[in-house]
Amino acid sequence: MKYLGVLMALILTLASCKQKEKTTNDNTKIEKESNAETSEEWTILFDGSSFDGWRYFAAGEVVAPWKLEDGAMVFYPPKERNGERYDIVTDKSYTNFVLSLEWKISEGGNSGIFWGISEDPKYGVPYATGPEIQVLDNERHSDAKNGPTRQAGALYDMVPPSSSTAVKAAGEWNTCILTVNHITNEGNVVLNGEEIAKFPVHGELWDEMVASSKFNGWDGFGVYQTGKIGLQDHADIVSYRNIKIKEL
Repeated sequence: MKYLGVLMALILTLASCKQKEKTTNDNTKIEKESNAETSEEWTILFDGSSFDGWRYFAAGEVVAPWKLEDGAMVFYPPKERNGERYDIVTDKSYTNFVLSLEWKISEGGNSGIFWGISEDPKYGVPYATGPEIQVLDNERHSDAKNGPTRQAGALYDMVPPSSSTAVKAAGEWNTCILTVNHITNEGNVVLNGEEIAKFPVHGELWDEMVASSKFNGWDGFGVYQTGKIGLQDHADIVSYRNIKIKEL
């Protein structure tokens, strides 16, 4: 009887160890699959350590006056320009995507997030073709007084944010998620977890919005479904970090 008891205890112990091993292996497999799915969905556009994947609009590598600081890319407007602009764009072009990033604007500052940018030399600047999501200090920058379509989170001069309280104060980080989907003809902006803007991204309704904006008559504005993503030099200090994209 004593021998039988010892044998049963050994069998139960081995079964328990196998179950624990199976559970551990299953959990590891699930975790690996989850990580693989995440890495496949999202592409890191800026990891905080270099400007790889970015360049100046229609020009070369990103150097000063953009700098790397504490995991962010920070633009410091130069005192002397000689007509030069320092807007930056992605190396790659995108059509349908979800773009996630964080931005922080300086007091009284202005910047913007573009998509659908063409680098054809005839346009000269990113905003000639690329629609913009406004990055702004609403409290201090004069553009905020020109109507809600000029305020932070707006589709600039076309669609105002539905909330003026979603944006954080100058000097604080904001999380912005921009979706552009030409397949479903839908665009939207989520700022700090709150959806604040929805709009079409092509077609008759899009054309009507453009015609009612300052971009009416601009050759090429908002017509490129595939183009670069860009960050604006608006002569103010601005920071961006944790930039990633998921193509749809």
